[in-house]
Amino acid sequence: MVVEKGPIQVQDLNMLEAVQTYRRKLFVPKNVMITSAYNVAFTALFTSVSKNILELKICDEDTVTPDDHLFTVCFDIANIQLGGKVCLNFELNPKTQEELEVEFALENISAVPENTVTNGVLVSREVCCLEVQVDEGKKETDHRKRDFTFTVEGSYEGTKKRSLDPSSPALLDATMFHYVKYSQSKLDITLPKKRFFCDYRTDERETDIKGPLTVHLNSLNLGEKVTVVQNKTYGVYVKAEECHKDLDVRLGFDLCVGEQDFICKRKKVVAAALKNVLQLEEDLQDDEVPVVAIMTTAGGVRSMTAMFGSLLALQKLDLLDCISYIAGLSGTTWTMTRLYEDAFWSQKDLEGPINDARKHVMKSKLDCFSLDRLKYYEKELCQRQKEGHKTTFTDLWGLLIESMFRGEENPHKLSDQRQAVNQGQNPLPVYVALNVKDNFSTLDFKEWVEFTPYEVGFPKYGAFIRTEDFGSEFFMGHLMKKIPESRICFVEGMWSNIFSQSVLDALYFSDCSEDFWHRWTRNKMHEIEERPILPTRPGDKTCLFFPSSCLSEALRDIITHRPVISHYHNFLKGLQMHDRYLEKDRFCMWKDTVLDSSPNELNERADYLEMTDTAFFINTSCPPLLRPERTVDVILHLNYSGGLQTLPLDQAAKYYAEQGIPFPRTVLSEEDRKHLKECYLFEDAESSRAPILLYFPLVCDTFQKYKAPGVERSPTEMKQGQLNVSSTAFTPYATCMLTYTEENYNKLLNLTSYNILNNKHLILQALHTAVERRKNLKKHSSS
Repeated sequence: MVVEKGPIQVQDLNMLEAVQTYRRKLFVPKNVMITSAYNVAFTALFTSVSKNILELKICDEDTVTPDDHLFTVCFDIANIQLGGKVCLNFELNPKTQEELEVEFALENISAVPENTVTNGVLVSREVCCLEVQVDEGKKETDHRKRDFTFTVEGSYEGTKKRSLDPSSPALLDATMFHYVKYSQSKLDITLPKKRFFCDYRTDERETDIKGPLTVHLNSLNLGEKVTVVQNKTYGVYVKAEECHKDLDVRLGFDLCVGEQDFICKRKKVVAAALKNVLQLEEDLQDDEVPVVAIMTTAGGVRSMTAMFGSLLALQKLDLLDCISYIAGLSGTTWTMTRLYEDAFWSQKDLEGPINDARKHVMKSKLDCFSLDRLKYYEKELCQRQKEGHKTTFTDLWGLLIESMFRGEENPHKLSDQRQAVNQGQNPLPVYVALNVKDNFSTLDFKEWVEFTPYEVGFPKYGAFIRTEDFGSEFFMGHLMKKIPESRICFVEGMWSNIFSQSVLDALYFSDCSEDFWHRWTRNKMHEIEERPILPTRPGDKTCLFFPSSCLSEALRDIITHRPVISHYHNFLKGLQMHDRYLEKDRFCMWKDTVLDSSPNELNERADYLEMTDTAFFINTSCPPLLRPERTVDVILHLNYSGGLQTLPLDQAAKYYAEQGIPFPRTVLSEEDRKHLKECYLFEDAESSRAPILLYFPLVCDTFQKYKAPGVERSPTEMKQGQLNVSSTAFTPYATCMLTYTEENYNKLLNLTSYNILNNKHLILQALHTAVERRKNLKKHSSS
């Protein structure tokens, strides 16, 4: 049994010894199962800074039915002090006085230091590489094929099968395993089945060695080749080596070097633009330049079209160069990826890409299902699978998006967009998605994932990888298998995955209480006290879990099932949680799932990330902009959602308040909620940490009478100002509509452009306030 831990830099290992006296089964992390009788001892090797939750799974042990899971006791080993022994009783059922008694002894192994890397939330431990070689023996008369199975539990490779065919002159390539150096890993070898062999020339008889065999890897001397099996028909040899390489996962909460360099360059552009639009007398210093960001919401073709109109208006007002970030999700990512194919798009007239988008929005989408296109989709999906990606219907959806709004194969990738920001010439694009889990609603488990041309990562864990490595295979922070970066259409399909809603998600969005369903689908858990009570409790409370019934599990599978989900290789695989991860500020900032206090159930062991559209939780792309490291001063909240226009803002504000994330109070009067204006400015004067928010709902207000700010419509032009943009169904702008007429396209484009132009004064007011706040902060910090 192995319970693993990892320190900050160099830390001695600890050895846990325990004897349990309950006739049940014990399950421990890392997929190790021990069938126990009375007074059976087991040991665990771990390091002292990772979070170690020992799971004691109690099962019914009878001869009539399979073992039934009764309870699981989760005990934090940090509660045990080094040295000496302690015997603890865990109360399982007070009515029947059923208890589990375990005697623990925790000792330090000071002779074995381990080098690890951590950011206070995740821990990367040392990794070794095991080479297993199978060679053909010298016997020439036996030409039978022999099959071998090699398994290292907890390794990156897991299990590998190899076949030795003596009739082939080529030797087998070495089988490689990557495993945690100090984890008591073992190599299990299943040898070829027992056979009788007789050499009639020498009258010599031989039988193969029976399998399986086990090699304890911590007994091997690094760099030394060891013979495991050697006979006249084959030989098995192993050799372990240290993996001396830097991590390919960046563990840290700071901005990456590429983004920091971008911000330095972008500040020069923003400073010049602000001096112009605010008519400042002096140049702004770098620390006086506010960070201004745009955030958008989902809405399919409606949001794609509307975003073009908003950006066009900002360009006409000379405000586009004041923006440092643009965040998008779902349909607005279609606008962003189209723009960032041009390295200098914000310096050029946007009418070009707008006209191109109009052409594709207006065309019939039936051609996307022609025989030639279907053959193209099949070819692309097969190629994607050959490259090593796990293909799903979401990939087909991405190809459909490409056909509908590009018309031809688009070779661009997300990392190519670095060319559009390497001089600070455009705002930095930030794309947002959610990582979810099987058997959990989005409300119960979701984790923000952000994508930029430089990195993809989890702000919650402080774990990021290079954008071109997203989709590749990782283990313990090391890149193990490089898989070609996905074309942009495939990640567009993931960002705008409209097919991933579960029944439980639908109940949440319909304002139906989830309480009833949670009673059927959530495992029951309560804290218990062990006896005797430990003198000090540096670790978490001990918990007792009661599993769901078969009926509950079946119901849970049905109502939490997502029809379509994107799967990408989990780059957090193998990384362990730090012992104090729950105390880390940045982790707590995004700690909002039912599993955050259950480190064994987070992402360490998951092979794939399950990615979906963020609109299935909150229709917002704002969270990456609220990272303290980005110091965003002003956010232009461009709402393109259907239905109730205040819903995304209300949901987001409530979420940020619960998480303790600085955000201005977004209070609207009842009159405003009934008749929304085109723009609202929200500011928290008492907190300089909260950004200034400019909220633009998708409304048709003064646009009905004015075709441009201050320019009234003639009687013949009044029809051009009439459009219903907020309804979610049975309108030309419904979210499910993929084709617009030219008139409807132009109406929506002009509306969102007008709403920005007509509220120039509020935008300038917010920018002026942000500059003054920056200057005041500079004065206070220098005094």
